[in-house]
Amino acid sequence: MKGKSRYLIRIVMLLVCMSLIVLPGAASAAKGTVRFADLSWDSAQVHNRIAGFIIKNGYGYDVEYLPGETIPMVSGLIRGDVDVDMESWTENIQEIYDKGIKSGKMLDLGSNFPDSWQGWLVPTYMIKGDPKRGIKPITPDLKSVSDLPKYWKVFQDPEVPTKGRFYNSIPGWKCTEINSIKLKAYGLDKTFTDFITGSDAALSGSMMGAYKKGQPWVGYYWTPTRILTQLDMTPLEEPPFDKKIWDTTKACAYQSVQVNILINADFAKQAPDVVSFLKQYETTNNENLEIGDFLKENKDSKPQDAAMWFMKEKEASWTKWVSADVAKKVKAAMK
Repeated sequence: MKGKSRYLIRIVMLLVCMSLIVLPGAASAAKGTVRFADLSWDSAQVHNRIAGFIIKNGYGYDVEYLPGETIPMVSGLIRGDVDVDMESWTENIQEIYDKGIKSGKMLDLGSNFPDSWQGWLVPTYMIKGDPKRGIKPITPDLKSVSDLPKYWKVFQDPEVPTKGRFYNSIPGWKCTEINSIKLKAYGLDKTFTDFITGSDAALSGSMMGAYKKGQPWVGYYWTPTRILTQLDMTPLEEPPFDKKIWDTTKACAYQSVQVNILINADFAKQAPDVVSFLKQYETTNNENLEIGDFLKENKDSKPQDAAMWFMKEKEASWTKWVSADVAKKVKAAMK
């Protein structure tokens, strides 16, 4: 029996020792997967892949990009189906944002990039013309949303010839609902249709298509974005942002917003090292416009390509977000 006991003890000790051995790749599997809300516009997808590359190679987690639109993704964040939203336009989702923060199920880590703009705009050639393209100004007095009714025929909707067409954003975006409310608040629903596009590609495509042909276009868009680094567009004036007006009719300009990083609260407990990194993550409007320029100049590029361009060209920026040890691992993975 003594011999068997010694044998069993050796087996147990061997198993214990084996359990302490960390095989290559095991750390990543043990740490699990960080799930990003992969929203449908360029900047959000690029930020996801910048953060994802650093998290995977610097901290040893796997990463996953879950495609979806704003409201479903933030709802998923609150439920715990999504871990990170790198680009939350908070004022556009104020109600669900407040609900998530108040419940304690969602945390706001602060700004990704500051002072973003969103609003209504038209091609500048409509107001000033473009002599190089042989375009004369057809709406020279168009300066504000209040000027739109007298120009509705210029923007005539081919499907509803008695009204102009306003290009709204897409289903699932809170700003789409806000734009619809604004149209009614300004009385523009009497002279313009509320044309809701099916995707960001359709919205930006309608703008680009009109611009290339020198045709009229009026609608909603935002910065920093790829397309607005390519086109000369003029924002239409609105009454200055006023919280009382915004909370009732929304008949005023969008507020200048900071685009923040949101995370699931349980995820914060599971991956405190990642959360510490995301708290430091912050870019500038100029950096985002440069990302847009890269995508413009490299038309076949994907978000991952732009992310790697940023990692290589903006090393001085992203290395401030992480420790020297993490930066070393990430740099090694870039080679």
